[in-house]
Amino acid sequence: MARSFPSFVARGGTESIPLIGFISQKMECLYVEREARGDKVKGVSAAVKERMQHTVSGGTPVHRPMLLFPEGTTSNGEYLLPFKTGAFLAGEPVQPVILKYGKGRVSPAWDSIKAPRHLFLLLTNVLHSLIAYELPVYVPSSEEQADPALYASNVRTYMLKYSELKPSTAVLADKREYHAKLLGQTKPASKKRE
Repeated sequence: MARSFPSFVARGGTESIPLIGFISQKMECLYVEREARGDKVKGVSAAVKERMQHTVSGGTPVHRPMLLFPEGTTSNGEYLLPFKTGAFLAGEPVQPVILKYGKGRVSPAWDSIKAPRHLFLLLTNVLHSLIAYELPVYVPSSEEQADPALYASNVRTYMLKYSELKPSTAVLADKREYHAKLLGQTKPASKKRE
């Protein structure tokens, strides 16, 4: 696999999904457990910051560039959700890219169903379309380097300007609540609200 293909952050367990797991391992993905807590568990933000700083410093081994989704989850493709600060903690320049999926029967970003069924539906759907808008590299100011929340907010505003997406205040906890309601549950099963 070409070294220019980026790695990304994936939820724990992705590495064991047939085919996708093999590919994600070859792409040097960071596997994280969002709900895992404790002194011995490195959080998502810390793992991403460490990888970015390692890459910028020219450390060994040389890692692939990171592809990060600062929303931390997916939307229906019409909104841009609030950004988490993990991608901005290292204070390094970022390359914003806006991904827009075409309308179809199955959204590649849809995660309301189990991964094997989602993969099956994607593979049995004949056509998918994606437009990627690559914006100029965003170089943080000294204020943004000192304040990852400000940096994240400013990059989101920058992306909203070019994306024609609508801003949303929804977060992963809202999505989990919605999924629980779809299943007839009163609140998300065994998931900690963020």
